[in-house]
Amino acid sequence: MVISISRRGDIPRFQFEWFLERISDGFVDVVNPFNRNQVKRVSLLPDQAQVLVFWTRDPSALLVHGKNLENMGYKWYCMTTLTGYPFPLETNPPDKALVLRVLRELSGRIGAGRELWRYDPVLLSSVTTRDFHLDNFRMLSQALRGAVTKVIISVYDEYPRAARRMARLESRDGFSLLPMRDAALCFLPEVRELLGELSCLAGEEGMAMQCCAEKEDLGGLGISAGACIDRDFIREQWGIEVSGRANQRKYCRCAPAIDIGTYGSCGAGCAYCYAR
Repeated sequence: MVISISRRGDIPRFQFEWFLERISDGFVDVVNPFNRNQVKRVSLLPDQAQVLVFWTRDPSALLVHGKNLENMGYKWYCMTTLTGYPFPLETNPPDKALVLRVLRELSGRIGAGRELWRYDPVLLSSVTTRDFHLDNFRMLSQALRGAVTKVIISVYDEYPRAARRMARLESRDGFSLLPMRDAALCFLPEVRELLGELSCLAGEEGMAMQCCAEKEDLGGLGISAGACIDRDFIREQWGIEVSGRANQRKYCRCAPAIDIGTYGSCGAGCAYCYAR
């Protein structure tokens, strides 16, 4: 069983003490977000929670507690979202220099393969133009050279709540969201061009680029279609077989996992986030 910590909120950054208490209890109660009366008790014992997959914008807690988790018998890896987007897209990001330092130090402890970088979502707007992305991604990838070997991207999807937030930004802050897909929901040529340029920058720094839950084939741009919760990686790293398919987005390739935590609990305040 894989435990995802979590697509629903940034537990490592905001609720890691709560998570450690649940580890001490040996279980966590997970509420169905679509039916609050359904509560599932999930074991967090090391022999049943085979792999812990952390999603965060700040992995500092794992730098402090990761070794203890391993000593308790847990196997884990981490995906860190680092985009460096300006206000108003990100209202409470962690300090970028701190995250870069922690990523390099954490990679030195656990290996570059267990620390994945997410530049996600790629979003074109009046404050995140093509030139912004190229300069920003170049700076971040150069700073992470040798610390990570894979970067995961996806292109912004207009989930209803995120779309309403974007509309409010456009109405009051002079912000404008630029089109990224055509009427058939395929990437516009300028988006494909940008993704290819980002892939080239990643390659220059020794990183493979992987896309998350996209329907289009981006292989010609040097971007593979992959899984964030990756059964092949888990097998190669620890010899653990994870069967089945995740019940996520249509084009998601993740292995099945149990997400813990609660939607709406993250304090980062990213305008584009589906989980907020």
